[in-house]
Amino acid sequence: MQEQRQNDEILNPELLLAAYCAGYFPMAESKDGPIHWFSPDPRAILELDEFHVPRSLRQTIQKQKYEITVNSAFEDVMRYCGNREETWISETIVQSYCKLHQLGYAHSVEAWYSNKLVGGLYGVAIGGAFFGESMFSTMSDASKVCLVFLVNRMKERGFTLLDVQYVNPHLLRFGAKEIPRSQYLKCLQHAIKKQCSFL
Repeated sequence: MQEQRQNDEILNPELLLAAYCAGYFPMAESKDGPIHWFSPDPRAILELDEFHVPRSLRQTIQKQKYEITVNSAFEDVMRYCGNREETWISETIVQSYCKLHQLGYAHSVEAWYSNKLVGGLYGVAIGGAFFGESMFSTMSDASKVCLVFLVNRMKERGFTLLDVQYVNPHLLRFGAKEIPRSQYLKCLQHAIKKQCSFL
């Protein structure tokens, strides 16, 4: 399902939040292209209780190679995520989510090595749902360590839904699965009614 929108200003925060609560999310057609709304069927999620951490990654985490922070470099994470030849993270998307970040809804997890940002992810939190948007890594396993941190934080704070939109080989390693859109919407309505704090 798609719906085109003008690309000349940031997306209204209220519109963005309402869209997420209804099962939709925006993606730009290209770095400078128009924005469309998506609500895929099936929808990909990561079950928090079934989240699988590969052995090699557990070893990396135990070595504490990276320093992990939250909301320390939100815009930088977004721009790193969009720094590729083909991207859906346009300048409109960046500015829109930076506004959500300022309002306390969008969050980032960062991985640092020798005081340099080398990995991260960002997404939107509403109630007990976290909508993962994108991640990047310039060093081995940096974004994966951020994902493990995210899942542990969600568990600690009572979140129930980690939406990852679409499956890919990277997420499949962690146990990502697809569920029918109708089932996703039921999980979503339950999750957004919870009172959880990401920070």
